[in-house]
Amino acid sequence: MKRLLTYLPLMLVLLAGCQGTAEQGQSMPDTFYASRQDRPRNNTAGDDLLLVKLPERLDNQVVRHKVLTIYYNKYYRIPNCVAYELTSTMTSMADAPDSENRDNYQFYKDDKADNCPDWWEYKGSDYTRGHMAPAMDMRGSRQTMQDCFLMSNICPQTEGLNDGEWRHVEEAVHTWSRSVKRLIVFTGPIITNNMKRIGKHRDIAVPEAFFKVVYAPDQNRTIAFIMENKKMLNSWTNYATTIDEVERRTGYDFLSTLDDPVENVLETKENIKDWPKYYPRR
Repeated sequence: MKRLLTYLPLMLVLLAGCQGTAEQGQSMPDTFYASRQDRPRNNTAGDDLLLVKLPERLDNQVVRHKVLTIYYNKYYRIPNCVAYELTSTMTSMADAPDSENRDNYQFYKDDKADNCPDWWEYKGSDYTRGHMAPAMDMRGSRQTMQDCFLMSNICPQTEGLNDGEWRHVEEAVHTWSRSVKRLIVFTGPIITNNMKRIGKHRDIAVPEAFFKVVYAPDQNRTIAFIMENKKMLNSWTNYATTIDEVERRTGYDFLSTLDDPVENVLETKENIKDWPKYYPRR
């Protein structure tokens, strides 16, 4: 009995410590990194297909929402890249008659992203708030639509690009997901030195070009697009390119969790004829 009383205070301390750890775990923010060893670098988002390895020179915070993995740059106040998985189920829900109406949603600041701008900071800039993950893919639920309108998912885009051939690429990807069933999509700006700045404090960077990378895991099929941040004069199909070219322009590394021989082959593909035909409405 005396031995039990001797150890009782120690047992109570250990139990309290365990309880405190559990409570801390429950209150952790919905921001995570690839693995424990990657956390200090704050440079990766997951050990799955949504992982993008970024150059060390880029500021980067990885923030995850319901379906979006956002690689956010607090220095430029825009995302480095936004990644998500688009399935045929998501597309069916988005295209349903009772899907969410984008007119019911407004842009708002992402409190999880450091130094994220608010919606009004683009006012008077002559640039639109360009979604990296488009609203047409996210209409299936209220939560995904809310996440889509976070300013951490937004870059300054010219109206000519946003409502032109770039939109046709977004529509094509949306259409492809109906038959391809599952797509991994990466979208973001091509970040360069001396980018123009907008906003009250001239601290929101305006990219000169954008990329979109698309991977169909079940078909082992890839394609990418690069467009300058202006009205494009040719058809959207003319801007198809390889993942290798996007990686060369950005310094990013996509699909790095695949076996190297598979990755190397996939990243050289750019044939638009490998994908279902899509004819945009003009």
